[in-house]
Amino acid sequence: MRIILAGPGRAGMSLGLAFRDAGHELVGVLGRESTGEAAGRLATVELSWDELLPAADLLVISVRDDAIGEIADRLAPRAIGVGAAVHVSGSVPVGALAPLADVGLPIGGFHPLQSLPEPRVGAIRLDGAWVGVGATDEGLHDRLVELGRSIGMVPFDLPDRARPLYHAGASAAANYLVGCLALAERLFAAAGVPWEAAWPLVDAVVKNATELGPDRALTGPIARGDVATVEHQRAAIREAAPELEAGFVDIGRAVAHLAGRAEEFGSVLE
Repeated sequence: MRIILAGPGRAGMSLGLAFRDAGHELVGVLGRESTGEAAGRLATVELSWDELLPAADLLVISVRDDAIGEIADRLAPRAIGVGAAVHVSGSVPVGALAPLADVGLPIGGFHPLQSLPEPRVGAIRLDGAWVGVGATDEGLHDRLVELGRSIGMVPFDLPDRARPLYHAGASAAANYLVGCLALAERLFAAAGVPWEAAWPLVDAVVKNATELGPDRALTGPIARGDVATVEHQRAAIREAAPELEAGFVDIGRAVAHLAGRAEEFGSVLE
């Protein structure tokens, strides 16, 4: 497939490298700033916003959610030789690409459900990850499924109506988890215990959650209804690291709800 990449950030470059490694041709890259380095890494050329886009099968728009519509509008008059367009957002509807649809392009979404911290690492992590696919055209949908599989991803249908809720789940699975780990790291530091000591525990918990399901994997004082222990934990945090107390309580409420013990822990976690 011949692909144009608009937005060579972490996600865009991760996808671009994966596409290139799978044998797809990157025919050009567009960015708000100079994209010479990105073009070099992708073995392609830097394109101009003021010229017609080269012939391509697919335009991949990988920019901030609030910029997708603007970029689609800007590129629509220049996309005469482009076969279709997608964005890579998980929450924004495919309809954000309406300016490109108005000039005859099938439009869609291609959201990689993976953390992409750096392009080369991200490209490797795409292999085996899932990708949400949606399109206004059945033919484009099928091509996006094939594209995902070509870079080792597992495609699944992601209709517009499900996107906001799905993306909330993705945020909870990734960003919220990192937030919990950051809280744990600071509590360990306050206690004078090396953070590395928790790594085997974290690995085991994640494995349990993925293999057994979160409900069955839940352990600890809240799961077993040990209110006194949680009271002692909160008191220790209040004394040694009071700035962390609110976060501990907020997460504790969510755990109590999951455990079906919200009422039992209502007073200690208020």
